[in-house]
Amino acid sequence: MAIEVFNRYESKYLLDYTAYQRLLTDLLQYMELDDYNKQHEFYSISNLYFDTPSNTLIRTSLAKPKYKEKLRLRAYGVPADNAKVYLEIKKKVFGLVNKRRTALKLNEAYEFVRTGNAPALADYMNPQVVEEIKYFLSLYNLEPKVYLAYERKALFDKGSRDLRITFDTNIRSRRFDLKLEDGDYGAPLVEDGRWLMEVKAEKTVPLWLSRMLSDHGLYRTSFSKYGNEYKKMLRNGSQAETELHIPHNPREMERVLYA
Repeated sequence: MAIEVFNRYESKYLLDYTAYQRLLTDLLQYMELDDYNKQHEFYSISNLYFDTPSNTLIRTSLAKPKYKEKLRLRAYGVPADNAKVYLEIKKKVFGLVNKRRTALKLNEAYEFVRTGNAPALADYMNPQVVEEIKYFLSLYNLEPKVYLAYERKALFDKGSRDLRITFDTNIRSRRFDLKLEDGDYGAPLVEDGRWLMEVKAEKTVPLWLSRMLSDHGLYRTSFSKYGNEYKKMLRNGSQAETELHIPHNPREMERVLYA
């Protein structure tokens, strides 16, 4: 689960429970479960997303530019104060996703983002990624914005680790109690029983997978957990009258953002 640096292409699909079960059965002919999922049906992932006071990062992302970036803090389950967590930069350039992350202790991660000062290096950290995050923090005035959690099942290609497919369910979020150790509760982000599948490949997906997705009638969708949570907040939250309205047309979005 703790891959620190990689580049890959990602495709997303929304499934109901029946479609998930049928597809999973067929996928297991070619893929195997993540080591953790071999012992447990799911594992819980919790994330804390950071943004500027004016939500610069997510607003830019929703404009669908050729380049976008974000910073998040990730834990598996609900961490204790001294637990190992992962602070990561995720970038997308012309459709290619680059993720770089380093392990940190929870309190180290909070202080790093709050102050912009890198912690003293320890053997569990990635020094290069620490420097990259330090530079990222110098560019933006960041603060915790939203908590997102979900249950995940992950699979790898039996022939190689170049292909990974994940299924996330019970996606939930909150904009209060913005600490990972505060618990993994939140309001549902998608309909009950819906699954978000992500196909993650370093190169093109294999022919057998393309055929399988077609046979199951599955088609790519655009779905960002943070992006959808932000739009939901604008629709339902108290900031709806003062925050940016999100147009459906990407060109209109760019005009509004950069006018």
